[in-house]
Amino acid sequence: MSRISFFTSIAFLLIVSMRFHYRSVYAMTIQTPNKLLAYCPPDFAKPLRNVPSHRLSIANLPTPLHRIHLPAASHLKQTESVLKPLHDLNIELLIKRDDMSAGVELGGNKIRKLEFLLADALQRNCDSVVTIGGEQSNHCRATAAACRMVGLEPHLILRTKRANRVQEDKALEGNDSFGFVGNLLFGRIVGSRIYTCTPGEYGRFGSKVLVDRLCKDLCHEGKRVYPIPVGGSSGVGTWGYIEAIRELKHQLNGEKVHHVVFACGSGGTASGITLGLALGYRDEQENMPEIHAVGVCDDPEYFYQEVKKISQEMDFDLFSVSSCASIEDYIKEYMTVLQGKGKGYASSTEDELNFMVKFALETGIVLDPVYSGKALFYFMQEIKDHPDKYRNKRILFWHTGGSLGVYDKIDEMSQTLNNVSSVERFHAYASSEKKQS
Repeated sequence: MSRISFFTSIAFLLIVSMRFHYRSVYAMTIQTPNKLLAYCPPDFAKPLRNVPSHRLSIANLPTPLHRIHLPAASHLKQTESVLKPLHDLNIELLIKRDDMSAGVELGGNKIRKLEFLLADALQRNCDSVVTIGGEQSNHCRATAAACRMVGLEPHLILRTKRANRVQEDKALEGNDSFGFVGNLLFGRIVGSRIYTCTPGEYGRFGSKVLVDRLCKDLCHEGKRVYPIPVGGSSGVGTWGYIEAIRELKHQLNGEKVHHVVFACGSGGTASGITLGLALGYRDEQENMPEIHAVGVCDDPEYFYQEVKKISQEMDFDLFSVSSCASIEDYIKEYMTVLQGKGKGYASSTEDELNFMVKFALETGIVLDPVYSGKALFYFMQEIKDHPDKYRNKRILFWHTGGSLGVYDKIDEMSQTLNNVSSVERFHAYASSEKKQS
């Protein structure tokens, strides 16, 4: 082959490669949300034997992986920066932006689970879905919107201290005082049927019993109902985060991350990330990150048991990959659950809210007060308590979304917000007159 022919061939291959890259990255395809797609799991997930046959395509994937810019040391000295510990210890912070997984009505970690859960519902020829959560549940909001996208009717059981008062207002005055703040607005705008319960009822009966009762009532009305557990955390839903690990490994492209951190509220995301990373890096242990789940409600032992239960639902073949005596031992070998519930689920301290505001001010990224805000706040405390463990390391924080929950904290945050964002009248005419003179 002549030199001209050789270089012509190389140029042709480069052009073809660039065109393929352009098409794969930028070309748009038409998505049909209710279309069942055959599912092929990643090779590393073979020990998980209960594999869904189909999934949906609702989320905007892959979600971005952002590197956080740390200000110069001189700037950090002048401000009370929440990023200063990262700078002082030479820590690189990456954020996996699952808050950008979809639009405002769907965004967050739940949509990954719902792609598998709602596919299962459609396969079973259901026409309605029942799920449960707190008054400002991100999961319930995302479930309601996703249900409407695929032609299912959403029924939400919401736990709230206002349950009795809302019912009394409706009975006495005919007023609906439940409101339309944050996640409630988006759950209601898609026409969810909402049923309230008190925290006491939720604690006494448990979420599964309440969901089963409502399903039974709706079946008597002739509906074909699909139950989804709190948080979408089940053996089916967790496949969304097995897929997320395949996505993450592709984005990292062999680069090492030392620590992976995320909020843990019901156990499904923790199960998928932990099993996905443990299995995904089984043959490259040198790149296996330490996993930190920050519990935002219950105690650590509760989450270990939930991840164990979900692993069993997925029919995890433990002994094909490990010599651990039990699934629980295997989970604890890879995942550490840190305490991060503070005042309790969905209750925020002043320090937590101030951290969220400062983090948004310094990075442009809004955390939520129930999950990601608490998780990163308490993990930063962990870094301060054990600096040598994290010095010169790369940390990936998985942002699970939920920023609509900020609306419920406006009164508590107002003073801090006024301090960081002033409002003043711009005297347009005065400026114009001054310019002319």
